Amino acid sequence: MTVGHDPGRTWRCLVIGGGASGLSAALSLCEEARVRDESGGRIEVELIEASERLGGVIETVRLGDYLVERGPDMFITDKPAATELCHRLGIADQMIGTDPEFRGSLVVCAGRPQPVPESFQLLGTPRIRPVLGSPIFSWRGKLRMACEPLVGRRREEGDESVASFVRRRLGREALERLVQPLVGGIYTGDPERLSLAATLPRFIAMERDHGSLWKGLRATAAGRATATQGARYGLFASLAGGLGQLVDSATGRLEERCRIRRGTRVLAIRRVKDSAGFRVELDIGETIEADAVVMAVPCGAAARLVAHLSKDLSDRLSEIESASSIVVSTGYRLDQIEHPLDAYGLVVPYAERRRVLAVSFASRKLSGRAPEGRVLLRTFVGGELQPELVDRDDSEIERLVREELGALLGVRGDPEMVDVVRYPRMMPQYVVGHLDRVSEVDRLVAEIPGLALAGNAFRGVGLPDCIASGVEAAKSVLSAV
Repeated sequence: MTVGHDPGRTWRCLVIGGGASGLSAALSLCEEARVRDESGGRIEVELIEASERLGGVIETVRLGDYLVERGPDMFITDKPAATELCHRLGIADQMIGTDPEFRGSLVVCAGRPQPVPESFQLLGTPRIRPVLGSPIFSWRGKLRMACEPLVGRRREEGDESVASFVRRRLGREALERLVQPLVGGIYTGDPERLSLAATLPRFIAMERDHGSLWKGLRATAAGRATATQGARYGLFASLAGGLGQLVDSATGRLEERCRIRRGTRVLAIRRVKDSAGFRVELDIGETIEADAVVMAVPCGAAARLVAHLSKDLSDRLSEIESASSIVVSTGYRLDQIEHPLDAYGLVVPYAERRRVLAVSFASRKLSGRAPEGRVLLRTFVGGELQPELVDRDDSEIERLVREELGALLGVRGDPEMVDVVRYPRMMPQYVVGHLDRVSEVDRLVAEIPGLALAGNAFRGVGLPDCIASGVEAAKSVLSAV
């Protein structure tokens, strides 16, 4: 990452936001600072976080005998950034995979959990027979999906919604009964509005290159030595002590040479007159100057902070929408649950008119999350299609979740542990045209040397995407110092 610099000059780099993206950016800046120390240059790195805790949505807590992830609980490994960071921090030996005993997912159909066909994961394999044997679809729906190779390529140019693409190639049932809940479980979004290019670009490539998803999946599988049948959960990993270990290790590494301010809010960022630097105003009445700034905060906050730097940039950031959700973790004895929980979790189609998006069987996926004879469930509520639910208070949400778990899984009695966490406007919605908006944001940011943006609002919502965005933001601002 080393770039040209002025020997002897001290450069001050500021990172705003202490979530995964901000921590990643700060770590990359500190690593470059060590390199420059050896050549006579100097970089001072400072990280400012509004809350008293680093990690953003990553938070692992011990509640009684349960190890609870309040945010993400694992990461995909074929995007390398998270795995690479674990190696950089010396915690790769703490990485664990998912439990193969319970491999698979469920989807609610007519009120009952049914297995997701092993060939119909969003990361799926090229077999149509499991789809034809699934009770999720009618025979008409199955025939429609089987005819997918006969559907012509799209002729229109421009972005397309996920829903439009799936209806066009696979039919209405595939969209409503499976793709909508699977996409909803990732983006808490509405596939009628979500951009295919921004969320599932490989499907565009399959249609373009092979004329068919089934043909494209077969070609992809043939070209990958690691291709497996079913849900490919070997591609997912976590840490033995929870993803909070990643935050703790990153924080410990940063404290060696990065100043960290917790509980401090940035109010505004302005240009220093007659200088390429920035003046950053804090809520404690202090103003600090920096040569470079990485903003790793939600889009709404970023839009407010850059208002004095570029109205156009502020306006473009404001156009990126976000959805709200609630995560409810509950701990039960296994004898309180009728369903065998023989999967990693279930997703719920909007067409089912239930009040939950999905339920993760957290202790089935990952070991060490619940004591013997117990199970940890994580239930997701709200999202773009049911925004009214997030306005309910915690007691109502707890009652709602208990009722839904009872109806869907046969859960009886009170949980041993309940934890309710809210994420207001925290999940960016990659609606149609998203990549064009991001390109425009990139163009406007490039007009402000020394400024970079990072986070889940631009090119991916997963943990590896966030970590990678922090690395790229650090590279960008280093080119200015």
